[in-house]
Parts: sequence; C-alpha cells; structure tokens
Amino acid sequence: MGSRPIAAATAAVLIAGLAGCGGADFTYVMGNDGQSYFKVPASWQKVDQKALERKIFGDLTSATAQARKRLSWTVAYDGFTMPSADHLLDPAGGSDQPFAFAMVSKLTEDQRDAVSLDVLRNAAMLPVAVTDEVRKQMESTAGYPFKGFELLSDEVLPPENGVRGVHVVYNLKVLGGPVQTFDQTAYLAPDGTRVSLLLIRCSATCYQKRSEELDRIAQSFKVKRVPG
Repeated sequence: MGSRPIAAATAAVLIAGLAGCGGADFTYVMGNDGQSYFKVPASWQKVDQKALERKIFGDLTSATAQARKRLSWTVAYDGFTMPSADHLLDPAGGSDQPFAFAMVSKLTEDQRDAVSLDVLRNAAMLPVAVTDEVRKQMESTAGYPFKGFELLSDEVLPPENGVRGVHVVYNLKVLGGPVQTFDQTAYLAPDGTRVSLLLIRCSATCYQKRSEELDRIAQSFKVKRVPG
C-alpha cells in the first residue's frame, strides 16, 4: 500500500535533480507513469490538450478513439509563438519551428506478445519499419500524406535496468510540403506493459541548424525503473 508514495517521491527526486542542473531554461515534463521524463526549452508552449487528442485519436465521440485515449497519455510542446496540434506534422504557415510530442501507451495483452524493436520504431504511427514493397503500396494510395522516406540513423539503445529502446532519425515529406526531419525515441518498460515515445519534428533545414539543441532534448528523454 505504501509503494505508490515511494514511487512518486522517487520520480519527483529525479525531476528535481534535472531541474537543479538546468535552472529555468527548460520545462521538465513527466509522463503519467511516473517513470518517463524529458525537457524542452522554457520558451516552447504547451499545446492545447483537447486539440492534441483530436489530432492523435480522431473523433473523440467514437468508441475507438475513446478506447485509445484511455490507454494513452499525451502531451506536446510547440516552438512556434502560436502553438497548434496541427504543427505535429507541419510547420506553421511558413514558420520553421520545432515541435515535440510525447506519448505513454499501455499495451494490451496481444500487443505485449507481439512487441519488438520494429514495434518501437513504428510507435509514432509513421512508416518507419516497413518493407519497400509495403511502402510503395502506401505511397501509391490516393490521399496518403507521407512521401520520400529517408532513414538517417537507427540506433538500438543499450538496455538499462530492463528498459529497452530505439532511437531513429528520418526524413519525410508530409502533405506535399518541404522535407521534415523526425527524431524519435521509444522505450519499452521493464515489465513490458508500456511504450514511452518522444517525437521531435522540424524541417530538414531547421533540424540541421538546431541539431545540438534538438539532440539535447532527445537525450533528456529517459525511462527509469522506480522502486515499488
């Protein structure tokens, strides 16, 4: 019965330790699992939660969307002065600012049985770990928004305290716009019940110019085993 307060206190210490190192230059964010956390520049603004949920899950009046929402925690931060969930895939009307999206998803029993490193690569629901044949079929479908996939890096992260993860960086053309770079990290919890995701998006030009800043954000994303 006392494990939850201990877990919460331990997680709070983790965040406090990070904040002590970075001061007020960053906003520190913890997932609802109390084990995943990351930081974004303090100037980035939080995206409206309802708008984000509609963007991720679709029509929230549908049973399917509600079921997906119940299994997920989401949050997003936008580098643009007028934050919008629409900027998850697209820059804002000519503006070239980065966007960070995080999600913690509880896995169903069937999903737990099927989880793999490729499942983690596809955790953002973008076409990363698919065959060339499947990719061609997808891109030939009318209205399909993603074109020109280009894998820039794919790293299997060293296991730590039972946490497994992958870090992939790739380019995509979205909705016919300029090439976007996606920096994606996904972790599987030690007990195999949750996937934690951080997805950072910026145009390819923006990503190259701000690579050090965006890499610091990606590197800050961790999942820790909390006692209890």
